[in-house]
Amino acid sequence: MSDKSEQQRLSVFKTYKLYVGGKFPRSESGRVYEVTDSKDNWLANAPLSSRKDARDAVVAARKAFGAWSGATAYNRGQVLYRVAEMLEGRRSQFVHEVADAEGLSKSKAAAQVEATIDRWVWYAGWTDKIAQVVGGGNPVAGPYFNLSSPEPTGVVAVLAPQESSFLGLVSVLAPVIATGNTAVVVASEKSPLPALSLGEVLATSDVPGGVVNVLSGRTSEIATPLAAHQDVNAIDLAGADDVLAKELEIAAADNLKRVLRPQPVDDWSTTPGIDRMTAFLETKTVWHPTGSLGASGSAY
Repeated sequence: MSDKSEQQRLSVFKTYKLYVGGKFPRSESGRVYEVTDSKDNWLANAPLSSRKDARDAVVAARKAFGAWSGATAYNRGQVLYRVAEMLEGRRSQFVHEVADAEGLSKSKAAAQVEATIDRWVWYAGWTDKIAQVVGGGNPVAGPYFNLSSPEPTGVVAVLAPQESSFLGLVSVLAPVIATGNTAVVVASEKSPLPALSLGEVLATSDVPGGVVNVLSGRTSEIATPLAAHQDVNAIDLAGADDVLAKELEIAAADNLKRVLRPQPVDDWSTTPGIDRMTAFLETKTVWHPTGSLGASGSAY
């Protein structure tokens, strides 16, 4: 009897949703689109985000910016490491999703997921070190301390790479939030499911709601209002083609957004360096008088 019941059991299909402000809304438009694997087999229906969803994500990211950028760098490192822990616990799920999304064998997908988890750990270690690399004391001609320190740019729109649905996604997202920015992520249009599942991991880790917001849908439809949005401070065009990138760069000029142009990446698993962290940092320089110690005129 039990064997017969198992044969008749229907699978429970997963309902994928957006991740905005720490919650999981459907697109306000109610639209979805079919996501298929490399052989055009149906995988799931993903939310088809609208311009309104993009604006809602920016509001959530702005609201979260103050507390996240004000947290200590050490604390941000702890939070990012916690995300890596959660990903490790759901490793098998992501191996399955990445294999389907990118048409990889199970072993190659496992290698991609492992590299992604390691990438989170790598950026977690950089949160309290980047200031020592790009900041410091400046020699000046006068009785002053002159100190430069990095500060986050603000709300960053991130167009995730189209072909690397998980490792590429994390490689462009993690440096943004590691340095204290908040992010609105536009997932790979063809392969959004790993990105949407990442939202579930972020929600159950220590990342405050709104620090990362994940949208799925047509990249050009979502990216256009983000590039023109007056409350978005920067945009990473990693997932845009040349034509779209040029259009978005022109739109981004309206409020002088920082723009990181698309850069060809042959292998996302290679060590990324610090360029993506410094791309979304501002430098604050402070002058402070050293003072004088007694009649000798010596100073400290």
